[in-house]
Amino acid sequence: MARSKPHRLRRPLLVAAALAAAAAAAWVIYLDHVVTREFQGRLWSVPARVYAAPLDLYAGAPVGADELEAELRRLHYRAGDPAAGPGLYRRRGADFDLHARRVRFVDELREPERVAIRADAGAIAGIRAADGAPLPVFRLDPLLVGNVFPVHGEDRIVLAPADVPPLLRAAIKVVEDRRFDEHHGVDPLGILRALWADLRAGHVIQGGSTLTQQLVKNYFLSDEQTIGRKATEAVMALRLEAHVSKEEILVAYLNEVYLGQDGERAVHGFGLGSQFYFAKPLDEIDVGELALLVGLVKGPSYYDPRKHPDRARARRNLVLQELLDARLIDAAAARRASAEPLGLRAPGGGYVPAYLDLVRRHLKRDYAEADLAAAGLSVYTALDPRAQSAAERALTRHLNRLDAQSRVRDAHLEGAVIVAEPNSGDVLAVVGGREIGATGFDRALDARRPIGSLVKPAVYLAALETGRYTAATLIEDAPLELKLGDGSLWAPKNFTRETYGQVPMARALAESMNLATVRLGLDVGLPRVLDTLQSLGLETRPAVNPSLLLGTVEMTPLEVVQVYAALANGGFRARLRAVRAVLDERGRPLKSFKVQVEAVAAPAAVYELDRMLTLVTTLGTGRGAAARLPAGTVVAGKTGTSSDTRDSWFAGFSGSALAVAWVGYDDNRPTGLTGAAGAMPVWADTLASLRSASFQPVPPEGVEDRWIEFGSGLETLPACSADAVLVAVPANTVLPRKSACEPSPGNSLTDKIKAWFKSTAH
Repeated sequence: MARSKPHRLRRPLLVAAALAAAAAAAWVIYLDHVVTREFQGRLWSVPARVYAAPLDLYAGAPVGADELEAELRRLHYRAGDPAAGPGLYRRRGADFDLHARRVRFVDELREPERVAIRADAGAIAGIRAADGAPLPVFRLDPLLVGNVFPVHGEDRIVLAPADVPPLLRAAIKVVEDRRFDEHHGVDPLGILRALWADLRAGHVIQGGSTLTQQLVKNYFLSDEQTIGRKATEAVMALRLEAHVSKEEILVAYLNEVYLGQDGERAVHGFGLGSQFYFAKPLDEIDVGELALLVGLVKGPSYYDPRKHPDRARARRNLVLQELLDARLIDAAAARRASAEPLGLRAPGGGYVPAYLDLVRRHLKRDYAEADLAAAGLSVYTALDPRAQSAAERALTRHLNRLDAQSRVRDAHLEGAVIVAEPNSGDVLAVVGGREIGATGFDRALDARRPIGSLVKPAVYLAALETGRYTAATLIEDAPLELKLGDGSLWAPKNFTRETYGQVPMARALAESMNLATVRLGLDVGLPRVLDTLQSLGLETRPAVNPSLLLGTVEMTPLEVVQVYAALANGGFRARLRAVRAVLDERGRPLKSFKVQVEAVAAPAAVYELDRMLTLVTTLGTGRGAAARLPAGTVVAGKTGTSSDTRDSWFAGFSGSALAVAWVGYDDNRPTGLTGAAGAMPVWADTLASLRSASFQPVPPEGVEDRWIEFGSGLETLPACSADAVLVAVPANTVLPRKSACEPSPGNSLTDKIKAWFKSTAH
């Protein structure tokens, strides 16, 4: 008897069901493997964080009370009762009570501590610990100035379980997943509740996803709304909870959740969210701020407090009501927080893209891009925020002034400033253009422009190193014509279109005489001048051409800094350094970038040259700088103006700082500005803000100070000539004397010091 049709279909159906069950089991096993492997082995993509150098406070440090408060505000310390916790300070006149934060320095981890600081109008008077004991030195926090190479735009500050405030743990559960502690990854009641709400509304208004499901979606899946994706999400959530504790899931969620956008940077996690919206660590935020962050989870774009403050305020107050209903806060706290403004502040730190550009270039010598992008490194730099601010202010102010005075109406002047410490090579500040904080073309590092008369110190140094010239040697400033290799004639001229005849080298350099310089350079030899320039720091040797003696050679402001750093450091070139040290994600040192110094020029010749460069700023083309600097400040420097006044430069140094400023148009059109008219005020105002010490080099062996007449080069005394200047020459040099005037007396150190200070009066 034939079997019925249902019996004939049963076996294929059983086989199909078995295959489906096997496929489903394999699918679950695969997802289980993915979850366990990826979650347990997950490394957060945390870009390298870049910090400025901390400000050292000590008795006598030139930081006045107002300046100290400005620094605390730059670090986002808030006025309040320090007893309430870290991040607060109280000022009473010259006295500060500060509760410093927990901070990682290169060499130590400082726990939160209370200190008392007294600062008068111009300097720190004293520092004491909480127990009253005097502190010799106290370091302010290193300022966060940016990140390096964020992966796919993601940025976060990773929280450990101990970093999560208890109220945040409870609040995120109340608002996002009330049954988080009871369910096993998927909440059927939550799904039914969301489904019912969606049906009543006629569209999706609730997702029903648990925190675990949200975390799985962010970790492993896309945002597509399909049944298959939701099923995968549910299975993975169940498997994740089977392997991982609730604590691990919650902390991972708090680190992963998306909270907003900062340009191309995506802000992930509550650690960074607190810094981005309130400029303070997560453990310092108040109830209202915490409620705002929790409320953003539902829709960071829709509730963006900077773009939609009314929506954000309403959402925050709704969260506060939920916290009150759950008895996590009391009515008084909810009422106070609801009445407060949103409390938004600029993101913590001071973004300095031009300096970060230099940091990236230095780090790429030693680190792979992937490590900088995701390994959570901490990069400690030489950046001085005060120097950076001074350079930015000076450049912006003078470019605006010069634009207002200019007849050019269809373009704006641009500029660049770099400040460095010549002894160590530390780069303290970099400004790459007038638009502060903007990314783009970095003129400080990449704008190669003719340097004009900035080249002349190299010409004079090459001459001094031959031993045939001194600051008093007479050289001829007279017309000349040279036949070039292509058969053309080159006939340089002085900027003034005048000639000056026989002049001492010191005057020729101070007044930037072109004809005298060309004759000097030709006598020394172009190859020797180029050798000198390269030894000082020029990276690429240009073609041998007489015009290079007047600065047709092109350099970036950074290269100019390297060249002048060797002059400011007595002939010893310190390799420029932006990065001091790198720590790993646990604060362990990975690499320390030591000071690297090499001898590149004869110290005696450099000393003689430097003394001539001080005449540039007292009697020469840079003499206008004195009016912008603190009275009595001795500086050395040189103006630079390229052909047709297309580029305006000034490079110079004090006792502790070197700065280079450039002003010009990006399209290379003439500016009509000399180095003294354009770049010099930027340079001088930058240095004036730094309150730098005078340039007072120690004379090397074999050199002595002598008085000569600035116009004639004859040896004289101040009593014999109103034109007397002090120069350095090799010991026992025989100089022609001014008639009826005795030569300058001995060369004791006391005499030299007295003579130095007398010379600064000019």
